[in-house]
Amino acid sequence: MNARIELQAEVTDDLSGKRLDQAAAQLFPDFSRARLQSWIKEGSLLLNGAISRTRDKVFPSDCLSINAELAAVDTWESEPMPLDILFEDASLLVINKQAGAVVHPAAGHRDGTLLNGLLHYCPQLELVPRAGIVHRLDKDTTGLMVVAKTLQAHTSLVNQLQSRTVTREYEAVVNGVLTAGGTIDQALGRHPVNRKKQAIVHNGKDAITHYKVIKRYRSHTHVRVKLETGRTHQIRVHFAHLQYPLVGDQLYGGRLRIPPNCGESLEKTLRRFKRQALHARLLSLLHPLDGQQMSWEIDLPADILSLLNSLNLDEEQQPQ
Repeated sequence: MNARIELQAEVTDDLSGKRLDQAAAQLFPDFSRARLQSWIKEGSLLLNGAISRTRDKVFPSDCLSINAELAAVDTWESEPMPLDILFEDASLLVINKQAGAVVHPAAGHRDGTLLNGLLHYCPQLELVPRAGIVHRLDKDTTGLMVVAKTLQAHTSLVNQLQSRTVTREYEAVVNGVLTAGGTIDQALGRHPVNRKKQAIVHNGKDAITHYKVIKRYRSHTHVRVKLETGRTHQIRVHFAHLQYPLVGDQLYGGRLRIPPNCGESLEKTLRRFKRQALHARLLSLLHPLDGQQMSWEIDLPADILSLLNSLNLDEEQQPQ
């Protein structure tokens, strides 16, 4: 699938003396700076009808024109896949991701991913970077994800994520009893030994996690988590760092923790819970077209509800 873009814009007084690529980014905000720079270099973005360099200066009344073809960004295959779509319009898709779904193809997961399913459902996504996926959830994390259906929406959402104006709230169940909420501000990077893991590293990318206690149990805590940044495995690594790893986390959780005097029902539930108890419950952002605030919320999945029910029953069954 290909699509042709034909646009023109006149340089305004406030852009006088700017580099061509800087002015283009202001005049054509629907496209990323990298894409505009590539169009300049290949002659698809002209200055006054002539091929120019990205560093050339522009002045008032100069004309910038784009005549470019949008080709498929990647060569991923589309596959039919059931998708739980909560919202859709011309710009956005909001989906409820299920546990076990890999979001993006990688080594060992070239097909059967959410990206493959999205391409089948909405073929125009092949013209958008990463098929419109602007943020990911881990394979075994459930909940809300937004997908950009157009380049304009993609650019807007990426900018919102970078400026930290997208609200993402999660619920999790952790091992141990937290005394209060708080903030975890610990930089993250690739684990120095295990390349599949992330770790707290002094020279890593900044990572900030806010959390509040929803309910304390005898040996567990139900928490609400709000991300300020969105690093890979951020919530899982941060809580493991505090020595309160997520229930069921096979990568960061360490050995299975069975509470003392644990009833048979709770022990069975904990032994069977094989994924991290983490759910992306709330998502809020500005719509790419009109800037309207939009929010979605999705209830906890059945397995986490069952876990919480078992924790409640365990509390009730303890001798007074």
